[in-house]
Amino acid sequence: MRKAVVLLSGGIDSTVTAHYAKKREKFDIYPVTYVYAQRHKTEIEMAKRQAETLGVKKHLIFSLQDFKRIGGSALIDEGTDIPIERDVRDITAVGIPITYVPARNIVFLSIALAYAESLEAFDIFIGVNAIDYSGYPDCRPEFIARFEAMANIGTKAGVENKGRFCIHTPLVDLRKREIIRLGASLGVDFSLTWSCYNPQEGGKPCRVCDSCLLRKKGFSEAGIKDPLD
Repeated sequence: MRKAVVLLSGGIDSTVTAHYAKKREKFDIYPVTYVYAQRHKTEIEMAKRQAETLGVKKHLIFSLQDFKRIGGSALIDEGTDIPIERDVRDITAVGIPITYVPARNIVFLSIALAYAESLEAFDIFIGVNAIDYSGYPDCRPEFIARFEAMANIGTKAGVENKGRFCIHTPLVDLRKREIIRLGASLGVDFSLTWSCYNPQEGGKPCRVCDSCLLRKKGFSEAGIKDPLD
């Protein structure tokens, strides 16, 4: 089987992407999960559970805890409040939110690329989305295309023409409801996914942060019950 590195955070999008890469595209997947001082650490445990469910050979947990020293995001700055109770229409319509982590996907994809090159794998899957993406600039197709081009001119494998790196973004043009329906068709256990940016005591989702609201909207429009409710 062809090898592929998959960025697996434990959220809905990355989980559906991992199942898609293995079950639909028939790749032998090598997930990588990043620990970067994020508040919502429950997603890391969910990523581990999903990797077990998928029966992967190796699940790389990569520490980037020093991201906290960089700051610049409500996801890693404890002194910055997570936005709550916003109108869902505002979440996807207003600029780049304070939950954006500076250059996060550039860093994540760079590490995934290094891992892929070491595995002699030329396929990388990431669950970015440019529709319900909340204004994140590193989720746009233009960014992915340029990163892919860079990967093929900035690596030994690319320069020596051992293969061509391809960044797969199967969810990039899908609405959240479509992603959830796709996941359901692939047998994804959504009880083993996490979306909340602001978890409460007892490890429960807050239900009111941007990510929780988008998750609620997606399941409602998909006509599927969220097992976390």
